[in-house]
Amino acid sequence: MAFPGLLNYWFVVILMMIGFFIVIAHGNLVKKIVGLNVFQISVFLFYITMGKVDGGSAPILAEGIEVYSNPLPHVLILTAIVVGVATTALGLALVVRINESYGTIEEDEIGAMEDDA
Repeated sequence: MAFPGLLNYWFVVILMMIGFFIVIAHGNLVKKIVGLNVFQISVFLFYITMGKVDGGSAPILAEGIEVYSNPLPHVLILTAIVVGVATTALGLALVVRINESYGTIEEDEIGAMEDDA
């Protein structure tokens, strides 16, 4: 059975479901941002896992090396991490503004205030 070889994929799926559950189950806006970050990290791990080749080395031409790993997924993940940090900062800044306007960051309380207005 090839279960140990698939362990990283199970880890990715579990992290993805945990992040999705946090986003769906919680009404607190900061917790939703944390859930989105957990989901995002699972996608990062998936891409990094796909980029690894067993027995592969860095793509530098040298004698005796026949199998190379593709560096593109790792480069894409570095870019995605920077974008993720920026979007998290923007989301948290929006949560601060919502808190200043409504006095709460709970989704249901904000919805009730909007219905009363």
